[in-house]
Amino acid sequence: MRQRSRVELFEQIRRDRRADPSVSVRELARAHRVHRRTVRQAIASAVPPSRQVYPARARPAIDPWREVIDGWLVADQDVPRKQRHTARRVWQRRVWQRRVWQRLVAEHGASLAEVTVSRYLAARRIELGLIDCEVFVPQVDAPGAEAEVDFREFETGIAGTPVKVWMFVMRLSHSGRAFHVAYGTQAQEAFLQGHVEAFAHFGGVPARVRYDNLKPAVTRVLKGRDRVESDRFIALRSHYGFDSFFCVRVSRARTRRAVSRARSGGSVGATLVPVPTVATLAELNQHIAAGDVADDARVITGHRATVGVEFAAEQATLSPMPSERFDPGVVGQPRVDHRSRVSVRQNHYSVPARYVGRRLMVRFTATTVTVFDGPKVVAVHERATGRSAEVLSLDHYLEVLTRKPGALPGATALAQAKAAGAFTGSHQRYWDAARRASGDARGTRAMVEVLLAHRTLPATTLTEAMDAAVAAGILTPEVVIIDARVRATAQAAVPVPVGDALARYDRPAPSLTGYDDLLITNRRA
Repeated sequence: MRQRSRVELFEQIRRDRRADPSVSVRELARAHRVHRRTVRQAIASAVPPSRQVYPARARPAIDPWREVIDGWLVADQDVPRKQRHTARRVWQRRVWQRRVWQRLVAEHGASLAEVTVSRYLAARRIELGLIDCEVFVPQVDAPGAEAEVDFREFETGIAGTPVKVWMFVMRLSHSGRAFHVAYGTQAQEAFLQGHVEAFAHFGGVPARVRYDNLKPAVTRVLKGRDRVESDRFIALRSHYGFDSFFCVRVSRARTRRAVSRARSGGSVGATLVPVPTVATLAELNQHIAAGDVADDARVITGHRATVGVEFAAEQATLSPMPSERFDPGVVGQPRVDHRSRVSVRQNHYSVPARYVGRRLMVRFTATTVTVFDGPKVVAVHERATGRSAEVLSLDHYLEVLTRKPGALPGATALAQAKAAGAFTGSHQRYWDAARRASGDARGTRAMVEVLLAHRTLPATTLTEAMDAAVAAGILTPEVVIIDARVRATAQAAVPVPVGDALARYDRPAPSLTGYDDLLITNRRA
């Protein structure tokens, strides 16, 4: 049952008194379970009296030192911000030193707790006018005129492992339509790729984009709103033709609220609370994209229509997309180490073993890593999350495993191939059977020969051939490969009947009758 407010209580008492003027104060107090004083107040006025203001309580611990602390606070206004007293610095001589005498104790012989000083400072700074209250001026956002960008981190679980990922968010100021995407890195390539995907999502480009002092965009903060911007960010801005605007202190609160909505639930990113556990980062982004679609039904405070309706009207005012897509990738030339890996952003990715010791060109985005030998692509990997991760392809080590078969059972690339489903149960059964029949070394070499055949033959036919070899007990790798090649030929495309479509190209069969007549004529002559 809802508890009555004090005004409702007074109204009920006055109604009962009007209904029966002879009822006494005591009876009304008993009926409404209040004190007689309250009944008299209700009869005297329909508006409850204000609560009594009590005098401030004495503070014997802090009062003797108020003037000292106030002097420190006032003096702090003339020193650099980072050298001013915090609540702990007032209580202690220095924050970074442990177990030191409290400054008040050391200099004035005081004895008081840290929380006492903190509470006093919190109220006293306001009383002395030492805290600036920032005032925001309401703005009118024209359609297509502005968007806001932020880049924040949150926690998730990928393949059962807790991982920190970063969410890029761009929000159109007029309609409130937002685009969210999660990346495993906060480096510049993710920042640039977020813009490319956001503009493609909106189907156009706003005239201006607001930023905080994000490191991927700004290399140095100057006085006021002046910034030294990175070359890649300038190229992105030039490609899409928008203007940038950097905030003095913090990014727009609306953008941060968009990130917070994605973290805490609601329409955007509803699966982020509780912390989601997904198989891949792509699966997480599918959930986030579904939240963006659901957010179209939300009505923002002060707006008359839903986000989806206002965005449909705003989309026509956005600048058109350029004909070519901006390349957000970053190019480097790392050296291939002795484990046949290249290092990209503190993670390692495998390349074919023949490139060990060479420098190869690597192009990496927020989601992919591509390795080139000149114009030829030699390896493509999905971008790893976190640090010190290894993304290895078993195919890149097969030539080495032919010479070192004992390295295959414990190979990291083999474990990753099993986890990804590339090394199937059929492979394992064939390998086990080959080792039982020919020993570990020869059986492993047979397995490597079959794995090498995956480069030219379909995986399904090789799997069927391995299963047939195990069932028949004929485990020679050459037999498996021939069987797979026969199966692949049998599965070739069946000619499609064309009917009479090519009848106009038919020609009569050649005839030798003319030559026969010529021979007969010559004989008669």
